[in-house]
Amino acid sequence: MITKIIHKYLSNEASEQEVQTLFDWIDASDENKKHFISLKKAWALTTLSQDISIDSTPVISIQPKKKVYRFLKYAAVFLVLLGFGKLALNFNQKPKTTSKEIVLEWSDGRSEIMSKTKKEVLVLNQDRLLVAKKFPNQIIYFGKVQDEKVVYNTLKVPYGKRFKLTLSDGTIVNLNSGTTFRYPEQFGINGKRNVYLTGEAFFEVAKDKEHPFIVNANQVDVEVLGTKFNISAYPENPSVNSTLVEGSIQMYEVANKQNLVLLQPNQMATWQNNSKKITTKEVDPSFYAAWTKGELAFKDTPFSTIAKIIQRTYDVEIINENSDLAKQNFTGTIKISDSSVENILELLKRDTPFNYAIKQNTITITNPSITK
Repeated sequence: MITKIIHKYLSNEASEQEVQTLFDWIDASDENKKHFISLKKAWALTTLSQDISIDSTPVISIQPKKKVYRFLKYAAVFLVLLGFGKLALNFNQKPKTTSKEIVLEWSDGRSEIMSKTKKEVLVLNQDRLLVAKKFPNQIIYFGKVQDEKVVYNTLKVPYGKRFKLTLSDGTIVNLNSGTTFRYPEQFGINGKRNVYLTGEAFFEVAKDKEHPFIVNANQVDVEVLGTKFNISAYPENPSVNSTLVEGSIQMYEVANKQNLVLLQPNQMATWQNNSKKITTKEVDPSFYAAWTKGELAFKDTPFSTIAKIIQRTYDVEIINENSDLAKQNFTGTIKISDSSVENILELLKRDTPFNYAIKQNTITITNPSITK
């Protein structure tokens, strides 16, 4: 009988009396709580895997406020999983962003703003040979040069924007918000393929056994021959993460190349700046590549990390003065183009109540007001 009530509750079909019966049963024992959480997790994952269009009705049934807060202690971990996974898809409000632009710094010192108004532009060298094709949202490079003629360009992607590059060897690089990427305009005929990353990028490296591809990310290098992987190396973070989708890569300390790990698909290597240690763990790489598809994916992610991601994605500053929120972890997926910062905050509030105020690009989160 209780299983039937749980299913009705999760489907938002339970009566107030049935909800009360469910709450009493959950409170009766720890075993009951674990059983309910197990069923709710399975139901949530099943719901998220289906392409079912639903409206923005709260996951928790409309009940007296006292009963809702009583239940939050059991539902907290899963509430945002459901809300982010489906509800955010129906938001139409666009985020408010600044007018910062993507800047390309050429090797000769010139700077160029990658304007949306420009169409395809061809870049030729002194010999009238094609070097690159520039588009509003990507650049495609061509050709190789003698090693002594290799020059480096730098692309700076501000908060709130993303960009795509195809390097001259055919490697595809997706650059996330708040990223600086230094790379050869054309790779050399001999030697290694070296690039430099500050921020986050997803690489699809063209295979070339004779010329290893090396990403320099702060104090570590990630070396590959041909593979797909994500690197997160933001300067404000105390670590560098590299997540492998396919192929193989090795991460090693620049100052001590014997300090290295070899990754297999579905593994993530983490370099700790302070301890100089590299650790590995099994992960679902789709969570770490979701941003390349215009999504933000979280899996038991602390709010402090989510706040940083929101700041970069929507070009805002978040000041959190709510200690309860700082302790919370969340799981779920947000479609960036269909969500605004306000939408995300409203979803988070359903799990951990708080107040927030937005002044220009700064969001201040405070404790909820206490009403008598």
